[in-house]
Amino acid sequence: MSPGGEFEQHNFLAALAHARYMPEADCNDDTGGFQALTVLTTLAEARMAVNQVAARAERLLSIYTPNLEPELYDQSAFLEVIKHLVLTRPFAKVRVLLCESGRLSADGHRFVAMARRLSSCIDVRNLPPRSDAPHCAYVIADERAILYRLRADGWDGISDLDNPPVARLYLHEFEQLWDTGANPESLRLARPA
Repeated sequence: MSPGGEFEQHNFLAALAHARYMPEADCNDDTGGFQALTVLTTLAEARMAVNQVAARAERLLSIYTPNLEPELYDQSAFLEVIKHLVLTRPFAKVRVLLCESGRLSADGHRFVAMARRLSSCIDVRNLPPRSDAPHCAYVIADERAILYRLRADGWDGISDLDNPPVARLYLHEFEQLWDTGANPESLRLARPA
C-alpha cells in the first residue's frame, strides 16, 4: 500500500471514530448482534467489541493500550475469551503493548495475573516514552478483526470484525512499536516462583 493510501485509511478510521451515532438496533447476523463494522460510543459497546474482536483470534491477538484499562481487560467475559484462545489453540499468542505503563495498577488486575501464569502465551511489553507514539488504543485479531479507539482515554471508536486491509495496517504499526518495547519491571519482578 502506498504511503498516501495508509494515510487515507487512517483518516477513514479517525473519521468513523468521531461519528456519534448508535448502531442499528435490528442488527442480526453471525457476529453476535453487531454488524461487521460498528461505531462505538459507550463503555458497554467497547466491552462487547473487545470481546468480539478477541473471540475472532485464532492464533494472534495484539493489544495496544495505555495501561490495560480494567474496564475492558479485567472483565470475566474477556478473560474467558483469552483463556480459551491460549489453552485450546496450539501456538496461540497474546501480545500487549503498554504505552503508559506508569499508570498500570497490576495489583488485583486479573489479566496481569493470567499473564504471569501463562507467560509462554501472553507477552506484555512497555513502550519507551516517545513523543510520536500513537494516542489511540486498539485490539487486532490475527490480520482480520480490529477494534480501534481514536483516543485511549475514551470509548469512542469503531470495531470491524472482518477488515484485513485495516487490520494489517495497524498490525504493521504494532509490530514496529513492539520491536522497541521492553518487558515491564512490575510484571517480571512479581512473577510467581
